[in-house]
Amino acid sequence: MTATPELSTPRTATPDLFRSVFRRHAAGVAVITARGGGAGGRPVGFTATSLNSVAAEPPLVSFGVATSSSSWPVIAEAEHLGVHILGDHQEELAATFARSGADRFAPPTGWRTGPEGVPVLDGVLAWLVCRVVARVPAGDHRIVVAQAVVGDPAGAGRPLVYHQGRFNTLRD
Repeated sequence: MTATPELSTPRTATPDLFRSVFRRHAAGVAVITARGGGAGGRPVGFTATSLNSVAAEPPLVSFGVATSSSSWPVIAEAEHLGVHILGDHQEELAATFARSGADRFAPPTGWRTGPEGVPVLDGVLAWLVCRVVARVPAGDHRIVVAQAVVGDPAGAGRPLVYHQGRFNTLRD
């Protein structure tokens, strides 16, 4: 039997404690995009570290989005979304899509209109266009569940990771 290190005194779960715990959880970095609503609607997008593979049959993903996010009104109505897995060379792109008030689709962001009219970002490791199948209330967020329709896993490089409040790269 091995000895376990002594645990510190447990604290009541508060938002600050919760954030502190999850800063220790390394997560992949993705950008979620959607076509803007209405005629001439601007596309929207945001950086997400909550992306998960849910099922392979059918191919489902999920991610969380704050209802206070500027992207939420479009995401709340979108039929299709883009899911982009960022490479370790895309830290600035991740920061741009995380920054409040930024024009996320202005240069130097490279993108094109992809399947179902969804904005598809250039140079990512992989991307999917997904059809939204559910939006589940979860506190001040919604968990979006979407089924992959089409995608491309052919990007080169290593994934960008978020840990301890900053973007990082994987090491061997």
